[in-house]
Amino acid sequence: MAIISVTELSALTVAALVKAGASPASAESTARALIYADAQGTASHGVSRVPQYAGHMKAGRIDGQAVPKIAVQNGATAVIDAADGLAFPACDLAIQTAIDTAQKLGVAFVAINNSYHFGAAIYHLEAVAKAGMVGLAFTNSPAAMAAAGGKRPLFGTNPIAAIFPRQNGDPLAIDLALSEVARGKLMVAAKDNKAIPLGWALDADGQPTTDPAKGLKGSMAPLGAATGSAKGAMLALVVELLVTAFTGARFGFEADSFFDVQGNKPKIGQAFLVINPNVMGGGDGYMERVETLIAAMLEDDGVRLPGARRYELQRKAETAGVKVPDATLAQITVLSNGD
Repeated sequence: MAIISVTELSALTVAALVKAGASPASAESTARALIYADAQGTASHGVSRVPQYAGHMKAGRIDGQAVPKIAVQNGATAVIDAADGLAFPACDLAIQTAIDTAQKLGVAFVAINNSYHFGAAIYHLEAVAKAGMVGLAFTNSPAAMAAAGGKRPLFGTNPIAAIFPRQNGDPLAIDLALSEVARGKLMVAAKDNKAIPLGWALDADGQPTTDPAKGLKGSMAPLGAATGSAKGAMLALVVELLVTAFTGARFGFEADSFFDVQGNKPKIGQAFLVINPNVMGGGDGYMERVETLIAAMLEDDGVRLPGARRYELQRKAETAGVKVPDATLAQITVLSNGD
């Protein structure tokens, strides 16, 4: 395992993405998001994705030179066209549009179409919390989970993230996939040739498997499936519709796998909901309620606030460096040289 400074890793990642076809602005936006994920200990959404992104640019599945734009804006809503590019510049535009709108109107719902993998969902909401607002993020992804009672993968793992700013301290940061685990964990396990626990994934025949490669070719187990619950699959359906029905973005089953180099342009969707507490009883009231609940939670010794561990890791990484597997760092280095 290599340890590399955030500055060095950023330069290497930007160079690799630019060599693969990304514009400097798109590469820098993407690098910030990926390194954030690694710094917070979420390697499945970190720089391990660079070879995937590079392969998809070279194969024409995404346009590294794309410039996102506001396609529709009406009242508290907007649609951002990612133009088949890397998702992060489109998400940057969506978040800024949502913040600006919520400052004026109190609430904003901004959706994105013609998009791509957007990394760690919580990353996009950090700017929302810094603006003193509450944010929720949603995305779909290529089909990985079946509908409740079914076997055919239709939905993505469809993560949900939420952020709640605090007066003093890190925000409450919640980020979870609606599968039992994020699909990226299978990708990492497959690269490391490690088995996965039973209950994470099913093979192509719908049978539980400990082989991550078989899981990637099969489907992910929905959240709660181990106890017979359909809740994860139902919530995935909610997210699938939230990020597609308003914009015409593709459903998960219409987008080819992110783990294959060849395939169609994903054209998936994302959506962000931003709420300004200052227009709903006042910011002071919001802060009092948040802190009262947190104090009650922390009365139990075993409670850890959501996001606390990730923020601790991030602060450590900013001074001590980011941990990156040797093989991943070698791949990015080769790509940064244009090979």
